[in-house]
Amino acid sequence: MSRSGPVDDETLRRELNTFGLSEKEIETYLAVLDRGEATASTIADHADVSKRYVYSIASQLADRGLVQMNDHASPTTVRARPPSEAIARMSERLQSLTPTLENRHAETEPLTARFQTVKSRQTALKYLRELISNAREEVFLCLPLSVHESVAQDLADAVDRDVLVIGLYSDAGPEPTPPSRFEGRASVVRTWTENTPFMLVADNYDAILGDADLLAGPHADDTAVVLSQVHLAGSVLGSFIGSFWPVASQRFVTEPEPLPRRFASFRHAVVQTVLHLRAGTDPVVEVETAAGEELSGRVVDVRQSLVAPETGDFPVENGIIVETGDGGTVSVGGPGAFVEDYTAETITVRRT
Repeated sequence: MSRSGPVDDETLRRELNTFGLSEKEIETYLAVLDRGEATASTIADHADVSKRYVYSIASQLADRGLVQMNDHASPTTVRARPPSEAIARMSERLQSLTPTLENRHAETEPLTARFQTVKSRQTALKYLRELISNAREEVFLCLPLSVHESVAQDLADAVDRDVLVIGLYSDAGPEPTPPSRFEGRASVVRTWTENTPFMLVADNYDAILGDADLLAGPHADDTAVVLSQVHLAGSVLGSFIGSFWPVASQRFVTEPEPLPRRFASFRHAVVQTVLHLRAGTDPVVEVETAAGEELSGRVVDVRQSLVAPETGDFPVENGIIVETGDGGTVSVGGPGAFVEDYTAETITVRRT
């Protein structure tokens, strides 16, 4: 339907209904609009409503700014406001609600998962770059080393946004890759000589995975899948950390970041806490738990498998051991923690 020219009566009634006007209000308004100004009796005859009901409806239309009631006249008349003026007033009222609605709007995950098949190298690279560019907290990726330069700038931009970037590059060849190649483009990088499926998980929600040859080989029949759903993405990430990460060789680790620092990603806090401990810093954490409790204390150990040498009992373990005031210790984990004493909602790392 064109929005630039007149519309038929049925469409006009339907569009007015989208503004919240009832059927009787629409008929009353159109009866007034057709005459410019009319008495309650005339409107009642043409809108098929009772004369007494006309006053009630006209009052509601006046509140919306569509008509004006001339109740000082005898008999009372109802006059239509110029449509351009009436619509402008309605638009202003809607616009005035925008800040309040924005403040009350809660960003939630879609209830339906995205699941899309990709069959071209160009499209796969487009999704890889898109997921990296949209990441706000963390990116885990496993790619053929030959593809690294295609996403290098996107990774550098993510690091600049304080996104945790954990990279594994497969099909790396027998010669060690210079660590400088990854500087400013990742937090931790490992390489492996074998050819593996490629995958990328962003913020534990968006993911892409597929045949490596789709990106770096003859890919006539190779495919990839793009998905968006926390449980599906979590499964992909678990496969990455549990199956491929342990067998690869560490090639690059970033420097400890300046403290104090509040981390959006718990795994990012884990990586940086490990680096500070190994650099001789005596870090302290301040934690607000998912249950609303607050705790703080000196870090005495970290259980993790992202930075070699690993200190966790299993690949996906990420826990920070904190000294309590009574000389004991408690363990803190991130979202989904199941072996730690507390689950962190927010975490800040400071120097002692």
